[in-house]
Amino acid sequence: MAKFTPPPLDGLKRRINRHRQEQAGEKGGMFVRQTFLLNREEAREKARQWFDEFPKAAYWTEVESWRQLEGDQIEFTMRRLPSAD
Repeated sequence: MAKFTPPPLDGLKRRINRHRQEQAGEKGGMFVRQTFLLNREEAREKARQWFDEFPKAAYWTEVESWRQLEGDQIEFTMRRLPSAD
């Protein structure tokens, strides 16, 4: 019986990331996004800065995605509304 092997997702992940970056650059997009690559402690501090400067209740601020890389590096994308209307 053949065992199912899922396809690699690297290409899909690159396409999703490229799409998000393109959407973030458009003025018509609903959210402002910024991606960071920092060590673990700096990543925590940067996320705290975003939540302090753009409170979640007003700006819908959130960590949209994140992943841990080699060397305790964290790549993450922060997302928020452009204004708190």
